Amino acid sequence: MRVYVPLTLPGLAEAYRTGRLADGPFVAYAVTPALREWYVSDDIEELEYAALSRAALASLRLLAADAGAPRRRVVVAVDVSDGAARPDPDRGLDPAALGEVRVAGAVRLAEAAAVHVDAADAEADVTAAADALPAADGGDDDAQFAVDGAEDHELLWYATQEIPNLLG
Repeated sequence: MRVYVPLTLPGLAEAYRTGRLADGPFVAYAVTPALREWYVSDDIEELEYAALSRAALASLRLLAADAGAPRRRVVVAVDVSDGAARPDPDRGLDPAALGEVRVAGAVRLAEAAAVHVDAADAEADVTAAADALPAADGGDDDAQFAVDGAEDHELLWYATQEIPNLLG
């Protein structure tokens, strides 16, 4: 099963330094039954893109909590065994948890398939979105517009061999 792990650039740097993407259990995003029902598509590429987008929003939340992190969303795609990632049954109907899974075990960075990162030109919109996120969560439409501005930027795809260049 492909899962998408939200990070920040400092989180990616730590994973690169230690060789560990995350120790289990940890939250990631994947194509879950609830995500399939919400997205109403059978196209696996579209569904995986939706899961990646959910992870990008979770990365934005990490940025909102870490004012010192560079304002670029980071998502690492990794394949885990089907039994290693499970949706939380208590949150299955929560719209905020669509695509969310808990990965049971530790995952090494060497197991990653790819890294997705914002381009440098997204930083201003990502900064505005991270700053506006608490108000958007509270129902502020203008703040939600700022959050949506970050989502207008596509995350770029990088091979795992390119991680040192992303961090340098």
